[in-house]
Amino acid sequence: SPPGLLLLTSFLLHMEEGRTSPTRLVCDNRLIQKYIGEAKDMEKRAGQCQALPALSCPMVLPLVDFSPQQWKSKSNETKRREILCDLALLVGTVAGAQGQVTQECGAMQLSQLYQHANSFLLLLQTFSWEAGPWEPGCSPRSMEQTHVTSIFLTYRQLVQGKLRFFFHDLAKDSCK
Repeated sequence: SPPGLLLLTSFLLHMEEGRTSPTRLVCDNRLIQKYIGEAKDMEKRAGQCQALPALSCPMVLPLVDFSPQQWKSKSNETKRREILCDLALLVGTVAGAQGQVTQECGAMQLSQLYQHANSFLLLLQTFSWEAGPWEPGCSPRSMEQTHVTSIFLTYRQLVQGKLRFFFHDLAKDSCK
């Protein structure tokens, strides 16, 4: 079974009944650490692929750096929307890169990255707050890249940064 499916399934199994809210996924710190480890492994394996060509058509990646001070001042819904925005752009970029990378090692790593990033995207879309469902159409800060490895770096930084802090913030509200 694809790793993305495992992520989504583990999340869905640990949601409280009634309104959708994260429980064990955010309450058990080992899970986010596992996803950070997987992101690092994918980045490392992509870097080991022989002769990964530069992309002929530059890909747009979200800039996922953030200021912890500014981050703390945002509501969980704002954080969720920002991460969704970054993930939506990243998933689209990975899909576009998949069409350009024919080398087997690189294509395999991109496929795995797509599954992971898309699972987080679907997962965060299920979280419900007062604001209602998430609607695409945001425009995150972004940059163009031609290196396939930049896509993996961006994903790792997103999981290690915004997602980890978001889960930590949710844990403070949801976990006892």
